[in-house]
Amino acid sequence: MRARPAKGVRPTPPSDAEIHEHLFDALLDQRLAPGTRLREDELGQAFGVSRTRIRQVLIRLASEQLVTLVPNAGARVAEPTPDEAREVFEARALIEPVLLAGFVARATGADQRALHAWIVDEERARAAGERHDAIRMAGGFHLHIAQHAGNATLARVLRPLVSRTSLVLVRYGPQEIRELAHQGAGRAVCDCTEHRTILAAVKLRDAAAAGRAMVQHLARLRTQLVFDATTRAAPGLAELLGLQGAAG
Repeated sequence: MRARPAKGVRPTPPSDAEIHEHLFDALLDQRLAPGTRLREDELGQAFGVSRTRIRQVLIRLASEQLVTLVPNAGARVAEPTPDEAREVFEARALIEPVLLAGFVARATGADQRALHAWIVDEERARAAGERHDAIRMAGGFHLHIAQHAGNATLARVLRPLVSRTSLVLVRYGPQEIRELAHQGAGRAVCDCTEHRTILAAVKLRDAAAAGRAMVQHLARLRTQLVFDATTRAAPGLAELLGLQGAAG
């Protein structure tokens, strides 16, 4: 049995990779809205690490186009322009059918069951009104395909695009995406029915049908964008990241 840490002793600080993953997940499930200021001191306190380490993570996120670094003004969550929003979906429509074809060719029964589990968990989260969890499961469905498609380069390219999609949907998505939508479990962001259509094609080993379903799915998301939408103010970083009290 592992010994408990002595009273008053802080847990081991997270690694840079763990901090990056936490911030990436916060972007993926829309807890950090576009334009949110990422103060190094506030993040350092929340994670229990130095500002220098936070700065390195922010530089990495900036290289992935998820964060904008402004000289003498600090870092902010990237705010995609309308053109950038369109480009994200165009890039995904080019990349994901290729990844999906690779996945279809090599998917095992376990891989298919894993995709089904992502869908079931997403549907369950929607039914319970757990919007952030539903968003995470929807992104996980796409990333699982990428990670098991046999093309590590394209998988690395897709990962930040999925997170940038969340920023796009927060900034330009219709009201039911930008607000907590309890009135309709099947609404907002990805559509579980479309995911089930993709999975059905995977099970049939029909890469062409799966690719068409993926492109149609991404096209539907793109047509939902409203480019005159406004943004809302965000709570503090520690609250958004679920780290209140974690470093105290």
